Amino acid sequence: MTDNTISRREFIKRAGVGAAGLALTSFGVLPSEAADERPNIIFAIADDWMFPHAGAYGDKVVKTPTFDRVASEGVLFNNSFCAAPTCTASRAGILTGQAIHRLEEGGNLNGFLPSRFAVYPDLLETAGYFVGTTGKAWAPGTLEGSGRTRNPAGPGFRDFKTFMEQAPKDKPFCFWFGSTNPHRPYTKGKGLEAGMKPEDVEVPAFLPDTQEVREDILDYYEEVQQFDAQVAEVLKVLEASGKAQNTIVVITSDNGMPFPRAKANLYEAGTHMPLAIRWPAKIKGGRKVDDLVSHTDFAPTFLELAGLKPKPDMTGMSLAGVLLQDKPLGREAVFTERERHARVRENNVGYPCRAVRTKDFLYIRNFFPERWPAGDPNETGGFGDIDGSPTKDLLLKKRDDKKIAPFFKRACEKRPEEELFDLREDPWAVHSVANVPEYADIRKQMRAMLDKWMKGTADPRAANPRDERWDKFEYFGKKAAPTPAKK
Repeated sequence: MTDNTISRREFIKRAGVGAAGLALTSFGVLPSEAADERPNIIFAIADDWMFPHAGAYGDKVVKTPTFDRVASEGVLFNNSFCAAPTCTASRAGILTGQAIHRLEEGGNLNGFLPSRFAVYPDLLETAGYFVGTTGKAWAPGTLEGSGRTRNPAGPGFRDFKTFMEQAPKDKPFCFWFGSTNPHRPYTKGKGLEAGMKPEDVEVPAFLPDTQEVREDILDYYEEVQQFDAQVAEVLKVLEASGKAQNTIVVITSDNGMPFPRAKANLYEAGTHMPLAIRWPAKIKGGRKVDDLVSHTDFAPTFLELAGLKPKPDMTGMSLAGVLLQDKPLGREAVFTERERHARVRENNVGYPCRAVRTKDFLYIRNFFPERWPAGDPNETGGFGDIDGSPTKDLLLKKRDDKKIAPFFKRACEKRPEEELFDLREDPWAVHSVANVPEYADIRKQMRAMLDKWMKGTADPRAANPRDERWDKFEYFGKKAAPTPAKK
């Protein structure tokens, strides 16, 4: 037992009667020193996978049998959103349960997450959990200057099998499985080799419908399938351990697909995430939930299900009631945001924005509309917040083609301070109605909703919309450059 780990007996004393299904007798002692009954947790996160690209959501091309199985045996969420559409900040929001504007350096890509911001793996470890990670955990970033001695998601293990071999039999465990799929680069043509057909692809409305784009999406799908197969291996080890019944399994992603106007953007394609959660011992399966969910909800959920109280500084909401009792979450809106993504603008500045998403509308505020949203045109590679790809190449090379120009403009050109989308008519958030008179009242309501949230969560931009602190935080990554294709 490490210095910051309490015993199971001490956990029960602190948590009180009924915590996590365990109780003290009238004499204040445990009836048995057998296995700890608190749930195990497996958090499986993809890298750049977006809603609705899974069989459980009706996609007829990509094959995701593992995700589909977890969804059918547990709960499938139709409206789950990352805290930020960029890897490091998204994962910081997951780990801390907080909006990223509260995390200082943790709100940027390739920064660090200061140790004063508690993360759920550390809190669970202190309460007696055995914790660990494999693959891409909190990343990309550095521990330098953070005050941490290990990755915020926990200590690393070679794989889940190794983790389970070292896990104490009398402790619950919390494990983070992070894939690097479907992050680019892709091996061109792998989707075709896997038997998928370009003509079957439903091209999202924010991308041009061309053969190049269809085949690029197939290569993305092929890596989504790799992620699904990797999670299947994790679950195989879990089932062999005999602990599947009392293990919460969460499968999701960190941000949208690595295509223009998706990843690193607050539109639907950047923030709307797949999510399925299973816990056979406690959760009734076969359910679909339409409640608006934020990835900042994971930390308070895990803590509550483990018998702990979520920390008061967490802005997320526990999903325990939704999962265990099918109670509505009661959330009117969910909020997303971004600060600096890659090093792709003069003086290394970001493109900060905030968004509020209700059932029917998406409102976005861009704080520096004079900046290039996808990165400066003259930086290495041009528009470097968009990952290098055949689709990006098409947009840049044919930007003057009348069929391609609208897609290039929406992905790369400067944007107004306010954008508003009617998702009932425009589900991919392509055409802003911010200046349409009929939407004036909606725009005003959404603006007020965002202002209230920013003030209530102590967003520095509530007082100073053009606050430049995130531009001054050090960037520990390399300059963005065109991404080469896999050979």
